[in-house]
Amino acid sequence: MKLRMGFRAPALLAAVMFSTSSFAADVEHQTDYSIALAGLPVARASFHTEVEKNRYTISGTLNSAGLVDIISRTRGQTRVSGVIGRDRLRASEYSMSYRSGRKERAINVSFRNGNVVHASMVPKRSPLPKNWVPVTSRDMRNVLDPLSGLIIPASSRVCPNTLPIFDGESRLDIKLSPKGTRNFRTKGFEGEVIVCGIRFVPRAGYRKGREDVEYLRRLETMEIWYAKANGVDVYAPVYARIPTKIGPVTVSATRFGG
Repeated sequence: MKLRMGFRAPALLAAVMFSTSSFAADVEHQTDYSIALAGLPVARASFHTEVEKNRYTISGTLNSAGLVDIISRTRGQTRVSGVIGRDRLRASEYSMSYRSGRKERAINVSFRNGNVVHASMVPKRSPLPKNWVPVTSRDMRNVLDPLSGLIIPASSRVCPNTLPIFDGESRLDIKLSPKGTRNFRTKGFEGEVIVCGIRFVPRAGYRKGREDVEYLRRLETMEIWYAKANGVDVYAPVYARIPTKIGPVTVSATRFGG
C-alpha cells in the first residue's frame, strides 16, 4: 500500500478528541499519535482542538519518521472548523496539504449543512484514467470530513455505525461493527475502550480495480478503538490497526488529553 495515504489515512483514523459537553467555557485539547508499519515507526501525528461555545477548530500535523523520513520525507497539515450538532459534528471548512518527496498537493472543501458546496485540489489529477469512478453531486450530499467525521457523540452509538466520508477527492463509507471492549492506557487516559471492526467501502473518486483499493475493500480484520474522555460526551479513536502484505499499520495515541 503506498504511503501516499500516509497523511490521508492516518488523518482519517487518528481523528482528534474534544469536548461537546461544556459549551460555556473555551476548551483546548491535545492528542498525539504514533504510526508504525510492522512495528517500525513511520510517522507521528499531532492534533490541537479548540472549542468555543458550539464551534470547533481542529488543526493537525503529520511528519514522517524512521526510515521513511530518510527515503521520502513527508510533511502534512490539516485543519477543519465547524459547528457541534446533537448527533454529529458538521464541518464548514476543511483543508489538507502535504508534501512527500517532490510530490505535493493541497485540498480545500467547503460544506453547508453536511453538503459539499465547493471542493478543489491543486494540482488536479490529470488526465483521469479510464477506470476512474467520478464523484457526482449526489456523492457529496450528507457527508462528513475525514477529521471530525470520526468523532462520535456519546448519545449516538459508536458501532454499529456508518460514516459517509468525503476527503476532497474520494467518497467512501466507513462501516463500524461491534467487537467488544478492551483496556487501553496512554498519557492522559486509562480505562476501557470500545472496539469496532472497520470496513472501507469506496464509492467514488478512485480507480476501479486498483490493487490497494481492492485490498482495503476486501479486508475484514481492521480494527479501531474508541475512548471516552473523562467529563465529556464524545468518543474518539485511540488505536487503529490495518493489516497489509508487509505487516500491520498501527495508529496509537501516545497522548489523549492530559
